[in-house]
This record gives sequence, structure tokens and C-alpha cells, in this order.
Amino acid sequence: MDKLREMEMFGEDGRDGGVSTVMANVMDPDGLRRAFDGCAGVFHTSAFVDPGGMSGYTKHMAALEAQAAERVIEACVRTESVRKCVFTSSLLACVWRQDYPHDRRCPTTIDESCWSDESFCRDNKLWFALGKTAAEKAAWRAARGRDLKLVTICPALVTGPGFRRRNSTASIAYLKAGARAMLADGLLATANVETVAEAHVHAYEAMGDNTAGGRYICYDHVVKRPEEFAELERQLGLPGGAAPAPAHGSDDRPARFELCKRKLSRLMSSRRRCAYDTYYSVAFEV
Repeated sequence: MDKLREMEMFGEDGRDGGVSTVMANVMDPDGLRRAFDGCAGVFHTSAFVDPGGMSGYTKHMAALEAQAAERVIEACVRTESVRKCVFTSSLLACVWRQDYPHDRRCPTTIDESCWSDESFCRDNKLWFALGKTAAEKAAWRAARGRDLKLVTICPALVTGPGFRRRNSTASIAYLKAGARAMLADGLLATANVETVAEAHVHAYEAMGDNTAGGRYICYDHVVKRPEEFAELERQLGLPGGAAPAPAHGSDDRPARFELCKRKLSRLMSSRRRCAYDTYYSVAFEV
């Protein structure tokens, strides 16, 4: 509630943009239905975080996140007005596998078709990655065969002014989910919060004419050097030792993987052109 009040206070031209607040427990389908009533679409961006701020994320929280995702989708399906849902997942739901070949000349491409292995995450105690993977899979299962359009956005580590100040706990949990290995393998990436928000809006709008569907990987920059990692840690305001420091010289060996966001890039470029045309047609009519 404090964050919402802050958004209202510093909104564009002092306006709150018509924001109103409805309280609901994400584990209560009936409460969610009451909250969703009258809405055309739902952006499910919530996640479980440690209120203490330092322990990051636990196995129990991963299970809760999957249950909450299922209940949110069920509530969307059962709410007569809701027809679309954009679900915030994570790049961590795409990158962790134990059966990638080690000897090859070209890096393996990681795109929207890739899913993290839940057993691998569990065995390596990558709880945040496990929670994001299990939650997204639960959402897709719950939406299958139902009268609901679903799209999932899989952002990298979210950064940006203001976001890091308000959400340091989530950043700590993300970096605890194998930051050293991600850096060495070319999988540690960041996404500005504005890019992530724009991706959600573009996906939601494109669902109207069925030009958006499935999953979308979202990132702005791939972190390649230990110095970049150290600077990222400093910018996020993380305490020393919150995430394991990358091994010296890890940037000297070629990355095993290459991230691909081509699907999202195509969507966002096409929607920009549509929005541009629509804007001027409306302006001329006025």
C-alpha cells in the first residue's frame, strides 16, 4: 500500500492514473474472483519474497508460488469479465538443465522453448529458479483448454532506478540462484524495469488480435565480465557476500550458451508501428 501511495504521489502530472486498490489473498480463489470482477485482463506479477530481506527464497516458498499461480489462473477462468492474463515468470525458468552437451563448437541457444529442469533445481537448491519454473508450468496447466488467453514473460534480473531500492530482496534471491554459473555460461542478464513493463503491455495488446502467444524471454544486457557483476552488485545495493563472487578469469573462456530474445523483439517492434499509426489516426479525427 505504501508503494501504491508513492506511485500516486509521484504520478505523471500529479495524477494517479485511475489506480484503485483491492485487497485479496492470492491463495483464496474466491477473494481473487471478487478482486478481478469487472476486469478485462490480469497481470500476475506477484511473487513470494522473504520479509526478513536476507535469506532469499526457500523450498517452501517455491511450493507456495506454484499453488498461488494455479489459483490465480483458476480465478481468471471463473471471472466472467476476464479474458486475458499476462503472467510474469523469469529467465530462471528457462536456463537450468543437466543434459546439455559440454563439447561443441557453437554455443547452445536458450530461447522460449527451453525450460529449467525442476529436478536439477531441487538437487542444487536453486529454490528461486524452482519456484519460477513450477509456477509458470502450473499456470499453463491451469489455463490449458480453458476460455482464457495466457502469455508469459520471462525477464532477466530486473534493474532500474527506484526498482532496486524497493525490491532488493528479489534481486538477492535471483543472484543466489546460481549467479556464478550463469555468468560463466553467458546466462546472467539484466532487464530494465521499464523494458519489462513495456513487454507486458505489448503482449497484452497483441493478445487482442492473437498476434501474441506462448512465452517471451526479456532482457536488455548480458553480463559477461566479473567487473560488470561487481558493478551490478554495487548498483543494486547488495551487501558483500549476498551472491557468490565469480571466479577470476571466468570471462576468458567462451560462454556455453547464447540467449535469444528474437520473439519478443519482433512483437515489440510490430506493436510500436501499430501504436504509432493508431495514435495519429485518432489525433486527426479529433
